[in-house]
Parts: sequence; structure tokens; C-alpha cells
Amino acid sequence: MVRIRLSRRGAKKKPFYRVVASDQRSKRDGRFIEQLGYYDPMKNPLELKLDLERIDALIAKGAQPSDTVARLIERARGAGAES
Repeated sequence: MVRIRLSRRGAKKKPFYRVVASDQRSKRDGRFIEQLGYYDPMKNPLELKLDLERIDALIAKGAQPSDTVARLIERARGAGAES
């Protein structure tokens, strides 16, 4: 099954995450199918960029977002509506 999840990058104690679509059996920072955006919690305000159209297309085909990514998607949609 394809999962939409975070892949950690960045230095020790300075995390930076990519939002990726990957097979659920692959490692967290391992092989992925497609990069869908990024998330930087260290910036104030936090930096979040997602390709929502591509995420919606993958979910329509059966991909499952992780709990954290689902919350980030909701946040991105909320920020887009305010603009």
C-alpha cells in the first residue's frame, strides 16, 4: 500500500521533513515514489508547502496519509482558504 508520510532530513536537532509518497514497507528515509512537498518546523512561523492536487490524486487512487501528514494537509488547506 502507498503511504503519504514524512521523510526526515536536516542536521541533528534541526529537523526538516519532505512529504513523500512511498510503499509502506520501505524505510522512513529510504526509497520513495514521489516528493509531494516539504515541512520545516524550525522556522517561525513554520514553513509548509504541499502539492495538494497531486496529494488528492494519490488519495483518490488509494494512498493513505499518515496521521501527521493528514494534520498538515488540513493546515495547508486552512491557510489556503484564508489567503
